[in-house]
Amino acid sequence: MSEDFLKVALAAKEAAAELAPLPRAPKDAALRAIADALVTRSAEIVEANALDVAKARENGTSAYMIDRLSLDTGRIEAIAEAVRQIADLPDPVGEVLRGSTLPNGLELRQVRVPLGVIGIIYEGRPNVTVDAAALCLKSGNATLLRGSSSAYESNTVLVRIMQEALAGTEVPAGAVQLVPGQTRDSVKTLMKARGLVDVLIPRGGASLINSVVEESTVPVIETGVGNCHVYVDADADLDLALEILLNAKTQRPSVCNAAETFLVHAAVADAFVPRALAALAEAGVTVHGDGRIASHGEGVVPATEEDFGTEYLSLDIAAAVVDSLEDAVAHIRKYGSAHTDAIVTRSVTASRRFVALVDSAAVAVNASTRFTDGGEFGFGAEIGISTQKLHARGPMGLPELTSTKWVYTGEGHLRTSSGTIIASCPNA
Repeated sequence: MSEDFLKVALAAKEAAAELAPLPRAPKDAALRAIADALVTRSAEIVEANALDVAKARENGTSAYMIDRLSLDTGRIEAIAEAVRQIADLPDPVGEVLRGSTLPNGLELRQVRVPLGVIGIIYEGRPNVTVDAAALCLKSGNATLLRGSSSAYESNTVLVRIMQEALAGTEVPAGAVQLVPGQTRDSVKTLMKARGLVDVLIPRGGASLINSVVEESTVPVIETGVGNCHVYVDADADLDLALEILLNAKTQRPSVCNAAETFLVHAAVADAFVPRALAALAEAGVTVHGDGRIASHGEGVVPATEEDFGTEYLSLDIAAAVVDSLEDAVAHIRKYGSAHTDAIVTRSVTASRRFVALVDSAAVAVNASTRFTDGGEFGFGAEIGISTQKLHARGPMGLPELTSTKWVYTGEGHLRTSSGTIIASCPNA
């Protein structure tokens, strides 16, 4: 473990201990100071980001990935506003989840507490740097941030601005740290920092997430890729289905809650598929379809097994015709990533069955997959969308960044082989 990493990790651990008992007011004041500093110093951020974007273009990075990387004044103001929204949210720390008085008189409470030091490994989206730091700070955690080397200049400036903003508050500046280095070695060091880092959260593509899950000795909260589906049921309003499909695919195709596959019930395929192919083509979307999809129009690329399991993050979508709702669910279970899957239907019975059968972190009924998002759910910014089943699932807001501890209070309660006794006070 390098001296540089050890220095920032120990600073984060010390800051976490100072941050954990702080009440809401100083944390909120610190978040607002960060938001103000981001706006005031937006020119510095844009200048640093321009270096990252120029490098990405030189390396032949796709337009969609460059869009995720890019920052301008408007986006910085939006990031700052997200930080202010987090400040306005209730503080989860100290919330009593359960409580009772036991038969023996002990008062028992289960209370939310911070996780401690949270490591975040993520790809080329510098807004995550601020979102993650703000969510961790509000929930009483320190954070170690390891963003993509493609956003190194942006992340370096963002962390420096946040630390300098914290220096004038009651929150220790060490609560926000950037993992030093741009090589794979720095990622491995973070993954092996058990004892210094309490939880690791990866955000990015399948290869990044699988690597962290398989190699980390630090406990991992797994966020998943978004192979999201839109299923058009036999009883769907086809006008509504087309609007939902287009929104889910084209509103912002480079994000994890964009639709990557659409499925159409055979009973409405003749009426819906030609309209969908025409509308998607007009929007610049390439359809990778099975033979039943291809029979309804030109320009369909023959779909492979790999296509149905792909998170495109581009203007591409896979498509298939299915014979029943159950077949749609079977397709989703086989190829999906358990992120978000949607049904469009007027049938209450069909929607209830779809919701019951689809085992995903979020299920949408007559709505776009694009709503699976911490901000849209009212959580403020999110740390990621968990597709696992332990601790947290779906958009991870503030409560998901806490653990719990049990507190019990007695009056000299002693446990004996025959039961509970209350110790007497000799000075009473």
